[in-house]
This record gives sequence, structure tokens and C-alpha cells, in this order.
Amino acid sequence: MLRLLAAAVVLTVAPPAMAVEFDEARHLLARTGFGAPTCAEIEALRPLDYETAVDRLLDGVDATPTTPPPRWIDEPPPPPELRRRWSQDERQAFRRRMRERGHELKVWWCREMLSTRSPLAERLVLFWHGHFTSSLGKVKWPTALYAQQRVFRAHALGNFGQLLRAIARDPAMLVYLDGLTNRVGEPNENFARELLELFTLGEGRGYSESDIQEAARAFTGWTVSRRATFTFDHRAHDGGVKSFLGRRGRFDGDDIIDILLAQHRLAVHVTERLWRTFVSERPDPAEVRRLAAVFRDSGYKLRPLLKGLLMSAAFRDPANRGTMIKSPVDFTIGTLRLLHLEHIEPMKIARLNHALGQDLFDPPNVKGWPGGTAWITTATLPLRQQVLHRLTRGAEMWRARMADGGADKLERVPPEVLTRLVLAVPPAEPPPAGMRGRALLGHLLLDPAYQLK
Repeated sequence: MLRLLAAAVVLTVAPPAMAVEFDEARHLLARTGFGAPTCAEIEALRPLDYETAVDRLLDGVDATPTTPPPRWIDEPPPPPELRRRWSQDERQAFRRRMRERGHELKVWWCREMLSTRSPLAERLVLFWHGHFTSSLGKVKWPTALYAQQRVFRAHALGNFGQLLRAIARDPAMLVYLDGLTNRVGEPNENFARELLELFTLGEGRGYSESDIQEAARAFTGWTVSRRATFTFDHRAHDGGVKSFLGRRGRFDGDDIIDILLAQHRLAVHVTERLWRTFVSERPDPAEVRRLAAVFRDSGYKLRPLLKGLLMSAAFRDPANRGTMIKSPVDFTIGTLRLLHLEHIEPMKIARLNHALGQDLFDPPNVKGWPGGTAWITTATLPLRQQVLHRLTRGAEMWRARMADGGADKLERVPPEVLTRLVLAVPPAEPPPAGMRGRALLGHLLLDPAYQLK
């Protein structure tokens, strides 16, 4: 519990004028990471003014994973002619192996989130995974989902236009949204519909059914090769004239993306999505328009937009602290990082995330996870509390954390310091007078306020 003891030092040393306050630094780090930050992370920001602290956080984004990936991530799929010769037993064995690899992929990401030195990077990758949704349940080829995550990592804080073009060519996305059946004369509208509804403009905002149909024609022939890479089949492409969002021409998929990037609504939609992730459940329309203009004028660079969100008065307003419900990943990864229990088997974490409603690489539908109050149900809230009971009362945890005099160190942390570190807002149930140390930490983790960020 050295980091909890360090919190007392952090709060007793007077910071320079205009420096980031403890609670503000905690809020910034908690919203851009997983769970309560360490005191070392808070202490690193406190000598800085707020804008410099935000810049340092953004400068530290490194989406390159440090956890070795599964050994099969570059393995090509078996050729169709081989699969056609398989027996029923061979087909079942293949499907079983793909399910096992899917579990391996989920475990790998849990392990990376637990150990990452760049929590904001993982938060951004998770955001894009929920925005540009694909799932193992339909794609059934874990290698393709890993490759898709590589795209998210490459563009996590880069350029949205480049990310949009990359995802339109992503094999997992093409399989998930039926690009393989999108052919001249028989256009499949699934990708075109979600491109407009979810990825760029927002449901029912500034387009018609005809625009969806014409966009689908433009993307005909965008498909996946035998080696699970993007390919353009010119024989399946509709080269005719299309009418899309008031423009007319022999458009292909890239032309459709160009036209979408020229729509003011696109910047607003992406800004709203990021606002709901980092700021609050209710975007401020005027602020969204202002930030969307910054985003659009930058050529769709994501860093200026995210900086604007983190610098906004709404983000810094104490009234917005502790107003968002932790997602299952926030809850599980954040709790284990807080308690330094990174040694817990990631398979258990992946299964727990699934039970709590956030199965990584397997969102429930094309809209991703609904979030917000949907995270808390009559089934998931008791399960969250059960997990916390087991962690705080389990002998394994306390043997690990209390070794080498850790119990004495925890007892020396002032109760008000421990409370401000663990909870985003004051506890719903004030602890009994005189409670401190291990007993207080367990009390705080079980308080309803711990479910908030």
C-alpha cells in the first residue's frame, strides 16, 4: 500500500500556484484511464498547470501493445478448396479451435489493459472498437479481429478520415456488415447503412434511404481475398452514375467517404460520441458545435478534439465528477489496477466482463454496447458487489497486499486521503468514525459511489 501512503504526502505538500489540484488530477486520470489512478500518476501532474497536464497525457499515448500477442495472429485462413474436403469432425475441430482462439484474444487484451503504461491508449482503442463494431460471433476468424484492432491502434489519436478509409477496407468489417455479398445488381445495404447511421452522420441525420442505396452501389466490389485481405473485384462493382447527398457521379467507395467528410454533421456526430465517453451522458449542444468546428478545421485530427474535450469547462466542472457509471471493463480492470492484483488470471477477467455485459471483441450488435445506466441491472449490480466482497475479504488478496508491513502502512494513510483517492465523489454511506486502513478500503469499495467515475 505504498502508493496509498504516498497520497498523504501528495496532499500535505503545497503545490505551486495555478498547479493542478489533487481532485482535478484524479478526475482527469480516472476518466482517461481505468479506475482510480496511482498517487505517483497524480503527483506527476500536480506541479503542472492544467493545459500542460492534458498535453502530457496526450503526449504519452502509445497504442503499441507491450503484451505479446497470440502466436497465430498472422496465420492465413485455410483455402476454400481445402475446407470443402474436410470431414464433419474436421469442421467441428476447426470451429472449436476458432472459439479457443477467440478466448485467447480476449485474454490477451485484458492482460494488456492490466499492464499498460498508457491507459488512455487502451481507452481509445476500446472506444473505436465500440464505434466501428465487429464481433467474433459473426466474423468467426480471430485473426481478422486482431488485425482490425491494429487499425484502431494505428489511428487511435490520429486522423479520423484516415481511420474511416482504413475501416471501410477492413476484412473483419466487410465480413461483419456483409460486404462479401455486395455486388452489382444485388447491392447489400448493411455497410452503407451503418456507415451513415453509426459511423459518420448519426441515425436519421441528414440522409435518406436513397442515399443509403446509392452508397451501397458505390461500395460494390469491395471484398475480401482468399487470404483474408482487402481486395477490389472490378467485375462485382457497379460503375454507373449514383446520386448521393446532393452530388451526382460515377462514385466508388472512396468518393462516398470524401462526400461524407465534407458534411458538417460528421464532425458533430463524432464529437458527441467522444463527449459521452469522456465528459458526460448529456452533450452540451453549443460546446459540441464549437469543438466540432475545431475538429473539422483541423482536417479531422483527433488529438485537437480530445484536447478540447478535456480542456472544456464541462469536463473540469466538479459537478460532472462521479456522474458516469463504470463500464464492466472500467470496473474490473480499474479495481485490479487499484489493488495491484494484476497477477489474477486474465481468463477470469474476460469471463467476468462477459457476465457483466461487456464481452470484448463481441459487442451485442452493430450499435456496440449501450453504456450508461444499461451497465447496471438487477443481475449485474449484485455480481459487481459479489466480486468486490471476494476481493476485499479474500485471504489471497490480503496476503499479497499486506506482506512486508503493508497493513501498518495502510493504517497510516489518513482516512480522508484514502477516500478521495478511491472514490470520485463522497461515499453514499459515510464510514463509521475511526475506521481506517484495510477496513476503510473495504468499506469504500463496497460503497455505491465506487460504481461511478
